[in-house]
Amino acid sequence: MSSQDWFAAIQLPVQGWSDHLVMWLAQNWRPAFQAIRGPLVAAIEGLSGLLAVAPPPLVLVLLFLLAWQIGSLRSAVVSTLLMFAVGMIGVWTDAMRTLALVLVAVGLCMVLGFPLGILAARSERLERGLKPLLDLMQTLPAFVYLVPIVLLFGIGDLSGVLVTAVFAVPPLIRLTSLGIRGVPPPMIEAAVALGATPWQVLRKVSLPMALPAILTGINQTIMMALAMVTYASMIGVGGLGQLVLRGIGRLDMGLAMVGGAGIVALAVVLTDLVQPRGTVPGVRPPPRSTPIGLVRAALRRLRPAVPAPGAQPAGQLSD
Repeated sequence: MSSQDWFAAIQLPVQGWSDHLVMWLAQNWRPAFQAIRGPLVAAIEGLSGLLAVAPPPLVLVLLFLLAWQIGSLRSAVVSTLLMFAVGMIGVWTDAMRTLALVLVAVGLCMVLGFPLGILAARSERLERGLKPLLDLMQTLPAFVYLVPIVLLFGIGDLSGVLVTAVFAVPPLIRLTSLGIRGVPPPMIEAAVALGATPWQVLRKVSLPMALPAILTGINQTIMMALAMVTYASMIGVGGLGQLVLRGIGRLDMGLAMVGGAGIVALAVVLTDLVQPRGTVPGVRPPPRSTPIGLVRAALRRLRPAVPAPGAQPAGQLSD
């Protein structure tokens, strides 16, 4: 008797259940899926179109200023040089498309992950209920996500964004909950004693104290989203993942290498914008050392001094 025969009488039809569930969702929840489809498709097409028509020098300048404002001059130079190298190896257009898809996917993760993480931090029951689900989402092979998403939404960029969001959202939920739970109770008690409402406690005490953990969660979400780019290319998603997939299919080492190098460059730049190297997460650099601070200081120097009302002009004595 084979090992399969031992379980023949008690075998569970999980495959059939899964097929029926997906078909039931496709038939009965189509209006809900269409409502989700519209805004996401508009966001993907709008951001992709904007990055596609933007001149590369303008994008590099804006990246330099943004990285300098958030982090430091050194990180701004490194990020700009990395993106300049992306253009030099000939994958700028694909990198911009991948960047648009990743930004939309991470934005969707933040919309879903922040509220769930906050609620999980406040509710032990929800935390226990989410834990096995998040474990399943992180351990389930990425290819398994592709089939139901394609059946419900079809192939294309939208399905790639949704697959990426499902795959990448668990770290954000976990670390948001962990960061809020790690806020010292005396600080919460002091805020409540001073008359703060629950919303004020969350906004002015819990979230600022949990910001390093939340930024780490966003960092991990970005990394997992970029890791999903190659898998998503199997359902018609373009960009750098498509280059890697074509390189693997043709055994073209050069094509796969430039696609992978572009993904690595985007990962370094995006994670450096979220958590600048050499700085404490959530701590801003001195205002005067940033572009906005320098502009404000220059404007203050150029602004003429206005004498106070009743003050005597310089060089004149009062009677």
